[in-house]
Amino acid sequence: MGLDSKPLSTLYGKSSYKLEDFPVPTGREEAWRFTPLSRLRGLHDGTAAGSGTVVVNVDAAPEVSVETVGREDSRIGKAYAPTDRVSVQAFTSFEKATVITVPKEAVASTPTVISLRGEGGGAVYGHIVVAVEPLAEAVVVLDHQGSAVYADNVEFVVGDGATLKVVSLQDWADDAVHVSQHHAHLGKDATFKSFVVTLGGDLVRLSPSVSYSARGGDAELNGLYFVDAGQHIEHRLLVDHTVADCRSNVDYRGALQGDDAHAVWIGDVIIRVEATGTDTYELNRNLILTDGARADSVPNLEILTGEVAGAGHASASGRLDDEHLFYLQARGIPFDQARRLVIRGFFAQLLQKIEVGEIRERVLAAVEAELGS
Repeated sequence: MGLDSKPLSTLYGKSSYKLEDFPVPTGREEAWRFTPLSRLRGLHDGTAAGSGTVVVNVDAAPEVSVETVGREDSRIGKAYAPTDRVSVQAFTSFEKATVITVPKEAVASTPTVISLRGEGGGAVYGHIVVAVEPLAEAVVVLDHQGSAVYADNVEFVVGDGATLKVVSLQDWADDAVHVSQHHAHLGKDATFKSFVVTLGGDLVRLSPSVSYSARGGDAELNGLYFVDAGQHIEHRLLVDHTVADCRSNVDYRGALQGDDAHAVWIGDVIIRVEATGTDTYELNRNLILTDGARADSVPNLEILTGEVAGAGHASASGRLDDEHLFYLQARGIPFDQARRLVIRGFFAQLLQKIEVGEIRERVLAAVEAELGS
């Protein structure tokens, strides 16, 4: 269960909109034990310096509305309350929020692309709300680039019978720090599909979470990351099943190369007493390409009812399979090319789930560039 040996259901019991309700983390807490606090540049303790800028531009589908609102807007914080110090720091510090609304029964004809570009490198805070009203359908892309010390919260509100597909691309400059909470709240028979791609940044810590308000909710969380020398890439997932007859499936895969490349994946799934009929599975796989790289993978599953449709988890970290390489080389394929083919195969099935072809090609190109470096 972690350092403090507490059940997941008690570790995730606290949420608040007030900064004083969360002590400054020391690194001994379960939620922060893998994160190098000294590299957060003050996001965790209120000492973040400078005044940076993250420019937000939205290329919206014709059926979708886009608003820039103040923090007093009633839609902000409606689906999510912060659960850690950095998240509440971002919530109490942002000035303007972006609200994306997909009207009832609308089917967005094109993806809505939210481009976020860091400029100046100083600390900045943000907030985004994506609300998909009942029976509507949309694809949303979050594209992060540039340099920043950035903390934000993103709320996905998926109405009854609605479908939301999200691609979040972290393609930051090498010096960027990004700490983000993504929370999806699903209505009756709602479908949420997320694909997180993390490539750039000095330190990136993303915390995707899912909650359900009624039966039939279906969440699919996929992720791909490539970690280079010196990078710290951390994904902490929580799926909290509090309603009967809902589903979740998690599949995150990463590759690491170079000295002090560090990937952290925490997958927490809670099936509460009332969540009978839950069907859930989570998987994390890491491919360690060189000496000096480290992957920490911790799947946690807490089941508080005996009536589930299915529940399981798996985690594996290892090096390239020598037998696969030998098989290809025995058929005349040079080592470097054989290595590339095996790594492409490792990611291939997952990459096909990226809903936006342009982003899929961009990620493929980025992986190819990493393999050539």
